[in-house]
Amino acid sequence: MAADSEPESEVFEITDFTTASEWERFISKIEEVLNDWKLIGNSLGKPLEKGIFTSGTWEEKSDEISFADFKFSITHHYLVQEFPDKEGKDEVLEDVIPQSMQDLLCMNNDFPPRAHCLVRWYGLREFVVIAPAANNDAVLSESKCNLLLSSVSVALGNTGCQVPLFVQIHQKWRRTYVGECQGPGVRTDFEMVHLRKVPNQYTHLSGLLDIFKSKIGCTLTPLPPVSIAIRFTYVLQDWQQYFWPQQPPDIDALVGGEVGGLEFGKLPFGACEDPISDLDPIQAPHWSVRVRKADNPQCLLGDFVTEFFKICRRKESTDEILGRSTFEEEGREAADITHALSKLTEPAPVPIHKLSVSNMVHTAKKKIRKQRGVEESPLNNDVLNTILLFLFPDAASEKPLDGTSSTDNSNPPLESEEYNLYNQFKSAPSDSLTYKLALCLCMINFYHGGLKGVAHLWQEFVLEMRFRWENNFLIPGLASGPPDLRCCLLHQKLQMLNCCIERKKARDEGRKTSPSDNVTNTYSGDAGKSGDQLGPDNIKDMDKEKGEVGKSWDSWSDSEEEFFECLSDTEELKGNGQESGKKGGPKEMASLKPEGRLHQHGKLNLLHNGEPLYIPVTQEPAPMTEDLLEEQSEVLAKLGTSAEGAHLRARMQSACLLSDMESFKAANPGCFLEDFVRWYSPRDYIEEEVIDEKGNMVLKGELSARMKIPSNMWVEAWETAKPIPARRQRRLFDDTREAEKVLHYLAVQKPADLARHLLPCVIHAAVLKVKEEESLENISSVKKIIKQIISHSSKVLHFPNPEDKKLEEIIHQITNVEAIIARARSLKAKFGTEKCEQEEEKEDLERFVSCLLEQPEVLVVGAGRGHAGRIIHKLFVNAQRAAAMAPPEEDLKRMVPPEEKRQNLAADFPPAAGRELILRTTVPRPAPYSRALPQRMYSVLTKEDFRLAGAFSSDTSFF
Repeated sequence: MAADSEPESEVFEITDFTTASEWERFISKIEEVLNDWKLIGNSLGKPLEKGIFTSGTWEEKSDEISFADFKFSITHHYLVQEFPDKEGKDEVLEDVIPQSMQDLLCMNNDFPPRAHCLVRWYGLREFVVIAPAANNDAVLSESKCNLLLSSVSVALGNTGCQVPLFVQIHQKWRRTYVGECQGPGVRTDFEMVHLRKVPNQYTHLSGLLDIFKSKIGCTLTPLPPVSIAIRFTYVLQDWQQYFWPQQPPDIDALVGGEVGGLEFGKLPFGACEDPISDLDPIQAPHWSVRVRKADNPQCLLGDFVTEFFKICRRKESTDEILGRSTFEEEGREAADITHALSKLTEPAPVPIHKLSVSNMVHTAKKKIRKQRGVEESPLNNDVLNTILLFLFPDAASEKPLDGTSSTDNSNPPLESEEYNLYNQFKSAPSDSLTYKLALCLCMINFYHGGLKGVAHLWQEFVLEMRFRWENNFLIPGLASGPPDLRCCLLHQKLQMLNCCIERKKARDEGRKTSPSDNVTNTYSGDAGKSGDQLGPDNIKDMDKEKGEVGKSWDSWSDSEEEFFECLSDTEELKGNGQESGKKGGPKEMASLKPEGRLHQHGKLNLLHNGEPLYIPVTQEPAPMTEDLLEEQSEVLAKLGTSAEGAHLRARMQSACLLSDMESFKAANPGCFLEDFVRWYSPRDYIEEEVIDEKGNMVLKGELSARMKIPSNMWVEAWETAKPIPARRQRRLFDDTREAEKVLHYLAVQKPADLARHLLPCVIHAAVLKVKEEESLENISSVKKIIKQIISHSSKVLHFPNPEDKKLEEIIHQITNVEAIIARARSLKAKFGTEKCEQEEEKEDLERFVSCLLEQPEVLVVGAGRGHAGRIIHKLFVNAQRAAAMAPPEEDLKRMVPPEEKRQNLAADFPPAAGRELILRTTVPRPAPYSRALPQRMYSVLTKEDFRLAGAFSSDTSFF
């Protein structure tokens, strides 16, 4: 075996000496790339359609190659297209010239408005460019240029590639390329001249024709016809008699309460400057117009949102921004222990019913003024009062506060797609306090004091929340009920505070009423109704009943004593619940006085004594915000999977169940677990028909299998539950503690945290504003972008901490939409679409303006004789007359006869800003008997630039 394996272990090396030099290695690398990209042979496409260079899809792929240690990038640019079937054409392909040579003569895509410069100059649909990889590198010497061209020529010859291959020379800003295209027996050389100044002899067509004729060197007489395409560009920069229609923000209107640029609750919109800077009308049999857009026009909505987003990156706390803490004084008072003890012994202050609610917004300011002078406050009183009354409209009236959302005509209707956007963005409803707060902070940040103003308003807001908690005033602009987890966390916190205020208010009002009211009698009228709704086997009915129980607790607590926080009434408990617990029998429990009954069930009786089953008054489960739910789930998860951990987890989760069991026992003395299950979870009590001893069909019921499991959580809870009515139980929801937690959470929020919380609301508001403005303009492309923004935002904002980069993208998209709408308004103002009396003319102009927004260049229907053409001509005439200090065209009509005016028509347009020419012909080169091949020369002349780009083909069969 060892002998057999020896020959296999030898390595036989072949050294390839064929690619010895750096130059040959470079050529080899070019060939390798061309082969990888499958650019070998002739690939004929369909004839080019008109405008395909602009409307079609261009793609590119790149690679890196090096000549010694000099790195080049090689890039393939191509128009995505369908190739025709090649069946039956293979034998003809040998004599067909390359596709790029055929494209040189195509006139369907002259002067494309948006394309690579080589596409514009040569009309190519596909080409490869080799350029220095680094931006600051350049091929400057003539010898290096020739070496690169030689490399290209050899690589094309070796591979049979028929795609034009260009090399970029000189500095990149000059966009100078030389290249070559090879086919079977044919070759096209691409040459270029680039000068700063135009030689005098080439400023006119005859001079350029001379260059073209001398380059092709045709010996035929007469010379085949040369087709010429000419494009003159005229630039209109001075818009006479047109002003940008955006109204400036009315800063004074804010305090006066008028509708101005700064009305609180509404975001501003529109560009601060004219977003259309240039228009290029072109004089020719065909007119086309291109709008040159102002680079990044300043737009109000975009600036508002961008500036608000910048707060998210700030590190300062509210105290650092405003100086000494507003709460320091309170802290010092609390630190004095004698003061604290005296507060404990003092009687609770009786609420003064004549207290003016409108005074509440001033209490917070008084605390700040103790430490800072009025003049030092970032927000002046007028602005602050306006904002606080906007946020808390109930403060202006003497009516009792109910905490419900105030309706505003400017808000979208409830249940509409716009209104429900908050679900997707995880923000807050557009009529809520949180949403309004976000808008106000946005305004303050932009117009009134920046970050300091934001910190000041937030401090006022937190003090207002504490004032409302302490005085039992519900917070307006929040939906009632538990926190809505579809909204942002700050909105949930405010809803939680409202829940606490509701509970505290109900408790405090309950003290005033007589505790001797009989609750059972209070609800006796409802007993029949509720009883009819319930069915023992229907879980939905049980859920409905639980819902009713939840509602009833608030109304019950209004007329009963408050909860016992500790077992203060020991004697009563001993005589009531604890002794019976020791005896443990239902008979002893049956002798107890029933307490905490809501109403009779109606259909169910207790199984053992046949007494009617009463539905107890129960405590509502504690409302929770998403951070509390997450915290709770983390605690439960940390308990592990051990038996002890599982037991402890079950105990924690059964607090609400235990409370309900105790309430049930108190309302139904002598009851059993089966009775409770029949009401609480009917599916866990299984009834079936059986035949008794006498042969009669009777219903027999028993607990479900899961209820019979040994050491079942329900059984354990039932055994430990004592007959205690809900009003004597420990509160499941400690509103005092939860309210203090919320208030502390609000107080410690930095402006950056606040901005993070409210950014979804600001983006939500910005999207609504954009939708509202777009509906006035009806721009189809904007509708699509808005849908994309909504889709993008709903994905990004649902994450707890979205990335800054993704948020910036959303804001950038909103700004772009605002700029498009502002441009549409600018163009409509310039073309006077609203002033048109004829419907047909108005439709034509609106269509024309719409195309200008969505297309890089638009053909003017009817050229100078069309509706748009006449307006463009008039714009130029007015601009020319303004430049010459002449009267406008309207005044000229009255002063100058039409004949004389016609003579001055040539002066209507300024000198052309740019002139482009394309010369084409087909001639045999280099000899009269050679194949006739396409020749093309492109020329552009501007004030500071002169370029000739020629493509000259020759027959290489015999040369």
